[in-house]
Amino acid sequence: MTHPPQHIAVVGAELGIEPRQAQAVADLLSQEATVPFIARYRKEATGSLDEVQITAIRDRLGQLAELDRRREVILESLEKHGHLTEDLRARLQAAENLSVMEDIYLPFRPKRRTKAGLAREKGLEPLALSLMAQQGIDPQQAAIAFVDPQKTVASVEEALEGAGHILAEMINENEAARGRLRALFQEKAVIRSTVTAGKEAEGIKFNDYFDSQEPAATAPSHRVLAMRRGEREEVLSLSILPPAEEALAILHELFVKGAGADSERVAAAAADSYKRLLSRSLETELRLSLKERADAEAIRVFAANLRELLLAPPLGAKRVMGIDPGFRTGCKVVCLDRQGKLLHHGTVHPHTGPGQAEKARESLRRWCEQFRIEAIAVGNGTAGRETEAFVRGLGLPESILVVMVNESGASVYSASEAAREEFPDQDVTVRGAVSIGRRLMDPLAELVKIDPKSIGVGQYQHDVDSAALKAALDDVVVSCVNAVGVDLNRASVQLLTYVSGLGPQLARNIVAVRNEKGPFATRRDLTAVPRLGPRAFEQAAGFLRIPGGAVPLDASAVHPESYPIVDAMAADLGCTVEDLMQAAALRSRIDPARYVSERVGLPTLTDILNELAKPGRDPRRRFEAFAFAENVAAPEDLRPGMRLPGIVTNVTRFGAFVDVGVHQDGLVHVSELADRFVKDPAEVVKPQQRVTVTVLEVDLARNRISLSLRSGKKPDRPAPAPTGRKAPPAPSAGATAAPKGTKPAAPPFHNPLADALGRLKR
Repeated sequence: MTHPPQHIAVVGAELGIEPRQAQAVADLLSQEATVPFIARYRKEATGSLDEVQITAIRDRLGQLAELDRRREVILESLEKHGHLTEDLRARLQAAENLSVMEDIYLPFRPKRRTKAGLAREKGLEPLALSLMAQQGIDPQQAAIAFVDPQKTVASVEEALEGAGHILAEMINENEAARGRLRALFQEKAVIRSTVTAGKEAEGIKFNDYFDSQEPAATAPSHRVLAMRRGEREEVLSLSILPPAEEALAILHELFVKGAGADSERVAAAAADSYKRLLSRSLETELRLSLKERADAEAIRVFAANLRELLLAPPLGAKRVMGIDPGFRTGCKVVCLDRQGKLLHHGTVHPHTGPGQAEKARESLRRWCEQFRIEAIAVGNGTAGRETEAFVRGLGLPESILVVMVNESGASVYSASEAAREEFPDQDVTVRGAVSIGRRLMDPLAELVKIDPKSIGVGQYQHDVDSAALKAALDDVVVSCVNAVGVDLNRASVQLLTYVSGLGPQLARNIVAVRNEKGPFATRRDLTAVPRLGPRAFEQAAGFLRIPGGAVPLDASAVHPESYPIVDAMAADLGCTVEDLMQAAALRSRIDPARYVSERVGLPTLTDILNELAKPGRDPRRRFEAFAFAENVAAPEDLRPGMRLPGIVTNVTRFGAFVDVGVHQDGLVHVSELADRFVKDPAEVVKPQQRVTVTVLEVDLARNRISLSLRSGKKPDRPAPAPTGRKAPPAPSAGATAAPKGTKPAAPPFHNPLADALGRLKR
């Protein structure tokens, strides 16, 4: 797709980049280049723009193209109905946003039958125009001439009423009036929320919105989405309006030119226009704008959380036992080899009595020995902490790691088509346990098999625009997969699908060829894959790895198109490429400036040298084992003042949720994230981050846990060691603990703790 120069100029100005950079990205995108490919392998063309900038260029160009499409539709409509003039065309061409464009079009837009339209059919438009002129005429006298029973204008009052409807529509369609009122709505509109009569009991989760108001311009996205949900569930009634007197003052200034009876008629028409037409239209427009803003923020938060989760440190290729815990139905156990292949599965019942517990001990010890298990992954769902404690008490060698694994979405995977294809002969419990075990080995490779919305790190993901959410999350998955790189001979269809330039069909074709002919020896062998042409190879090759293959560079992120450069470097030093990759002394003798050409510059050459130093390096952090506090396995074990290790599971605009190993995530409100003011929680914490929190309050009745990360919170006791299950006194304020797999709703906006926690139910 070719983008006009004015679009390139707009994008460059808005993003603060050179137009040539925007043009280069546009050209590459039109050639079906992907964002990761452009960012990694076309730095000379773009001036080293990163993925965020390239994505912004792509999205903004798409918006401008959509605006142009709407402009063309409007121009065609105006021309078809004989309204198009050169002035109209010029104004439409100059319109920079959709609102202005629609305001220009509104007077000419085909309408349904309106009160004003009926009045025009009765011949009352001249009366309306004479009143709007406000030249001191007597409306009653002027209306007499328009009374005509044959035209169904039976009286002076009816004539003036019809003229008033025409005036109201004229005011509604006035571009200046709509522009000024739109600005008023954007600056001073207030969101007012009240409870629907009779819905108090069933809508208790929205009780903080039963009688609330706040400026629309500054309303946090999570509160906007919460109120919209309450309205959709018919629990809340919303209005979003500015002070009416200010709106009417604007209309009076624009349209009322005198103090006579005709001006009074115009003033009355302006009030009617605002109440019946303008306020409704502009409120609807503002609602959409607020929804778009809230969606964008919620999607941004979700995408940031997802990135952190996908890039969580992998344990790596280890022999893993995966355990999907349970009480009554037992724990499903699987044993996997270092490539994640299922070797064995079984069920143990460690929590249903002494006899069954002893059998479980024997089975788990035997399987660990038989399959030479190196790590045990225990899901963090129901019975997770109890099962973890049981496993740690088996007396296994210290070399065997025992790790709690977040199992959000494992049940979704186990029932998916991907799981059925992978394990057609196994039931969902086995598939879920396999997913838990593989998540420990490589979170990214396993999580790409699950719809991102089911992973449990979003905020109101079911309330935002589904298409925009999917596009943003797909961008994140693609970015993460390509940043890490993919082992061509081990990757699943789902993982290969997200590699730059591939997609579902080519991914399936690659796996089919691999299954039929064995592992790929070189990247060039990809050209034999059906339907994988030169363009797809160019896009994908640099992100696919072949460790230990016939070509050393195939294990690195060096693109095949740059192999001749590395060959020239090696030849100049009188060594092999493999020598270059192994010897830092040789690489230090390379002067990259010698290899600059018209196509390849210093940015790419620098990347090549960095890659030669650490071929195929994994950008993810190094895995470190983590354990929750002992003797703390349920909310009843918590006491205010305890200091506990935890893992951040979700970050929202109002705080962060932390798993401290009690099956309920506690909330660290934004006011408790640091000893300083925090505007955005993402500045302080990330999903999967390890933290030490202080328990503030626990509310067992409402299932709420309030935590703090502030250093000023001094613990009442040095370490957690409660043994009983006696409930603590009910606190006056607390954070709602999000049940596993649920999505937290928005907190209230007022009190930072007591008033800000509590809407965690969907």
